[in-house]
Amino acid sequence: MLISVAVPVPTLDLLTYRVPPDVARPLVGARVVVPLGSRVVTGIVVDLDVSSAGMDESEIKPIRRLLDSDGFVPPEVVGLARWTAEYYAAGAGATITAVLPPKARGARASGHKTMRVAAITAAGLEALGAEASRLTSRQLIALELLAGSPHGIPTPQLAAKGSTSDTVARLAARGLISLRHDRIDRDPFNAASFEAPPMDPDRRLTMEQAAALERLGHLAGERTFRVALLHGVTGSGKTELYIRLSTAVRDAGRQVLMLVPEIALTPVTASLFRQAFGAHVAILHSGLSDGERHDEWQRIRRGEITVVVGTRSAVFAPLAHVGLIVVDEEHDGSYKQEESPRYHGRDVAIVRGQREQALVVLASATPSMESYHNAMTGRYERVVLERRVRDRRLPAVTVVDMREEYAAAGPDVVLSRALADAIGTRLEREEQALVLLNRRGFATAVFCRQCAGTLDCPNCSVSLVVHGEGPARRARCHYCNYSVRVPNTCPLCAGPYLEQTGFGTERVEAEIGRAWPTARVARLDRDSVRRKGALASLLQRFRNGEIDVLVGTQMIAKGHDFPRVTLVGVVSADVGLGMADFRASERTFQLLTQVAGRAGRGEQPGEAIIQTLYPDHYSIQLACKQDYVAFYERELAFRRAMRYPPLVAIINTIVRARTFAGAMDDAADIVQRLRDDAEPDGLRVLGPAPAPLGKLRGEYRAQLLVKGSNRKRMRERLLAAIATRPDVQRRVVVDVDPQSVL
Repeated sequence: MLISVAVPVPTLDLLTYRVPPDVARPLVGARVVVPLGSRVVTGIVVDLDVSSAGMDESEIKPIRRLLDSDGFVPPEVVGLARWTAEYYAAGAGATITAVLPPKARGARASGHKTMRVAAITAAGLEALGAEASRLTSRQLIALELLAGSPHGIPTPQLAAKGSTSDTVARLAARGLISLRHDRIDRDPFNAASFEAPPMDPDRRLTMEQAAALERLGHLAGERTFRVALLHGVTGSGKTELYIRLSTAVRDAGRQVLMLVPEIALTPVTASLFRQAFGAHVAILHSGLSDGERHDEWQRIRRGEITVVVGTRSAVFAPLAHVGLIVVDEEHDGSYKQEESPRYHGRDVAIVRGQREQALVVLASATPSMESYHNAMTGRYERVVLERRVRDRRLPAVTVVDMREEYAAAGPDVVLSRALADAIGTRLEREEQALVLLNRRGFATAVFCRQCAGTLDCPNCSVSLVVHGEGPARRARCHYCNYSVRVPNTCPLCAGPYLEQTGFGTERVEAEIGRAWPTARVARLDRDSVRRKGALASLLQRFRNGEIDVLVGTQMIAKGHDFPRVTLVGVVSADVGLGMADFRASERTFQLLTQVAGRAGRGEQPGEAIIQTLYPDHYSIQLACKQDYVAFYERELAFRRAMRYPPLVAIINTIVRARTFAGAMDDAADIVQRLRDDAEPDGLRVLGPAPAPLGKLRGEYRAQLLVKGSNRKRMRERLLAAIATRPDVQRRVVVDVDPQSVL
């Protein structure tokens, strides 16, 4: 019998192996230990009874061992992984890595944590009476402790009470106690320090909420595949609908998959679901330890879980009876994975819903152009929440033209007069403020006034970003993580005239701290929450009122509900508008609308102050008005004129090489092979051209774009053209439905 196996090696597709006659017939999804070159790895069975046509059967190797009598990975998840590999032009090996829990990928593939437990035996109970005089004092104490605990006591607890490992070993040797190893599930909720305020399950919904819940509940009750776009303004109570809808789905005997775009949103979401459904909730995301992820995955697989909360990889959670999938903040670019397999969590969630006849709810105050277009053309149901809970007003928005600020106070202004005054007012009132700058670090570049040179990354075509102040400050590349201490003289001309330009969240935090020395200021970005538990702890401190001003990147812009926040300030609102990416305006509109919506969610009205050099840009103007429909229509006209999604599909292809000329030549060869007969299929090929990020991690990059309406045909044609150049294949990145073309 021949089987197809996916092994966790990114560049490999399905491999064929033989099942020896003395090994039981495996099931799809079972783990098998197989030889791979000089190594032995654990793979997943994907296909049974594979044909040997075109293969030399003498070269087909047998599997070494079958690890599971059943499907370790549910067949439905295996099928979803296969679809993902095909659609996103990735190897099966890359996709299977996303499906398996960390400790199930090696050849040994165990991962269970156990604890040794001692329990008294019948002989031990007898010894307490008849043979007590023959026991040492420590043995007697140990047996008395165990006699009072019929289910046993972990040996570390016995040791803490004076029963050493030697005492335990001697009692076990005499048969007076038994020793066993109990499995321990590592619970990530125990380590979390964030607890959201409880929701009132008896609270009356608004009329809009009630109508939305009734409509979504009806769709879920049909037990057929449907997609609904829940378009609700910030603060309209979408999360409460998720929980009430989940209750109905669970009561009907089905399971819920709740996806959030970033780890920053998992503490509050998981806390709310845990309050509602107790221990039947699991969380899955990369911020957990390998052990925690393994144990959560196993709890889900064993059927102990009815709700999974997680980031994009949780879309492959081994749930057996999915009835509802919610994709919160569905517009967010974090759902797109930037390494192989380059899948989009939202789109894979829709395919999973289709395969499991489940309702998929895509929710956002600022839907993606693709999702809103699908709703407008009738592919998705559209459910709208136009008002905030308790009819709270949306924040008043002020736009500050930073050109006027620079003219008045010089080019180094970080906080405008309006924003500084507003922060001071909030501190006096003992209210809270959020300040957003979607850029990390203290300064964005170092340049020399003598020769105009800059401090650049030697591996990537970007300037190094300065982190920290004082003599210990370092300049770091945010792409390859190269770092160097900031020099005192220019490395190009040895001139002593180095200056810093631009600024990031560290500089904003420092400016606020200097302006208001008694204010409690904190920063939330990827640099500040690297330590495990730091994110949940920081959010909890802010919620508890222990922080007055929280400065952060887009991590603070979405999903959070802080009732004491009455001010949101946006520094450099246009930071993304200058990027060479067709989604730049969309992302700017979404970010500004989302972060402004963090203000005024409590009893006090909110205010947002947006600093920009382009106050008249339509994405900024319409974000201030919270007018999504007008933005969609304006942006759609641009996309139609330029033939961009959602009106056409795009595949972005990057060719890497050790030299710029080599990258361009290889890309040009692929383009020519595509253009030879592309017109009959309606394909348009753009390029080759230098990629906007021309050098990355020591390799030069050339770019080509394929546009069309038939993704399957586009993908097949592109892969066929690349396959004619085996020497180039490993240096080509194919990104289907890219979220960025940088």
